[in-house]
Amino acid sequence: MNIQIITVGKLKEKYLIQGIAEYTKRLGAYAKITMVEVPDEKAPEILSEAEMVQVKQKEGERILAKVADDVHLIALAIDGKQKSSEEFAEGLDRLATYGKSKVAFVIGGSLGLSEAVLKRSDEKLSFGKLTLPHQLMRLVLVEQVYRAFRINRGEPYHK
Repeated sequence: MNIQIITVGKLKEKYLIQGIAEYTKRLGAYAKITMVEVPDEKAPEILSEAEMVQVKQKEGERILAKVADDVHLIALAIDGKQKSSEEFAEGLDRLATYGKSKVAFVIGGSLGLSEAVLKRSDEKLSFGKLTLPHQLMRLVLVEQVYRAFRINRGEPYHK
């Protein structure tokens, strides 16, 4: 399976970079993982609603430029479907079984994802109602993808 994780903004925190690198290395035994960073749109701290939409649209265009037509796109969104780790693993397994070997997860910037990205997405996934920094979400996602492969292979993994 080819898994692409598309994110907005450059990761700077050393501890997050190290954690993501560790899980990416572990995932190498199960899938090809590609991390894609698109630049975030520079904007002032305080934005009007229209300016927020404009920032998300520009970031969304950058995201969609990285998504191939044959990719199953999963948008991480707070209003997406919440799943247990086992349900998440089952969903990845089902995609692989039914010929969807190219999967991309997309994590938006601090303002979230544009409507265009959400419309292009094949599904929306939520890791809960808590708001997490988008940089931290990268680490959480890659850990859950690793956990999913371990679950699907019947290999031990702490609960």
